[in-house]
Amino acid sequence: MIDMKKKIAILIPCFNEEKTIKDVIQNYKREIPEANIYVCNNNSTDNTKQIALTAGAFVLDEMQKGKAYAIENLFRNVEADYYILTDGDMTYDSTISTHALNYLKEVNADMLVGIRKPDSSSKDIYRAGHKFGNKIFTLILNTIFSGNQNDVLSGYRIFTKRFVKSMPILSKGFDIEVEITIHALSLNLNTCEYDINYFERPKGSLSKLNTFRDGFLIIKTIMKLFIDYKPFVVFSIISSIFIILGVTLFIPILGDFISTGLVERLPTAILSLGLIIL
Repeated sequence: MIDMKKKIAILIPCFNEEKTIKDVIQNYKREIPEANIYVCNNNSTDNTKQIALTAGAFVLDEMQKGKAYAIENLFRNVEADYYILTDGDMTYDSTISTHALNYLKEVNADMLVGIRKPDSSSKDIYRAGHKFGNKIFTLILNTIFSGNQNDVLSGYRIFTKRFVKSMPILSKGFDIEVEITIHALSLNLNTCEYDINYFERPKGSLSKLNTFRDGFLIIKTIMKLFIDYKPFVVFSIISSIFIILGVTLFIPILGDFISTGLVERLPTAILSLGLIIL
């Protein structure tokens, strides 16, 4: 059971979600009435902020556009013992939150990831490009960081205070989920997963995710964080490639020198030496 003495915060980063934000706030008020609800208005141009305030949420403003900036604002300015991160578009099922939070406590984890289960067979719920990209990125992260994650791009997560306050956010947009996952895997933090229904956006609510643009941004983030968190592995791979190329180029030069006593391809010899030094 949830400890009523522990503070629970619902975190909702939002950009132009006037069609759905009221219902999202009301749903969480009904499911976890003891929680405080915080909406980060990420430079919206519609009535998201006013509707969120009227619905009873605390609203923080973030002028730098990008989901990561909004989440960083929430992480830095909201104090709680447990944090439930969700989206403001009504795609995540709020009814599992109490059970998911209790499960996080039961297994003594620092992060719970909601594994999205489409509520119907509609292609509009989980576009093929997004689904394929999620599988690829999940495979890459599990391979690089020895993880066993199933949905690294899920926007529904529950954190402990220790996790939130130790999280350095370097990303800017929808790559934030990848950065959060890498942070957990690189520090060997205890994580868990919980199935969550994933709904189709209501009519009039538009997705902000661009398959190719945000996919490229996610790839850049993975590579950057791979270098930051595992520099020895990255530069060992690069140096091994240089050594192999350098030695491969040098072998015929060495053969010619043994046979003739001359170095006939001096530029290649210099290139080989340079590669080996690198």
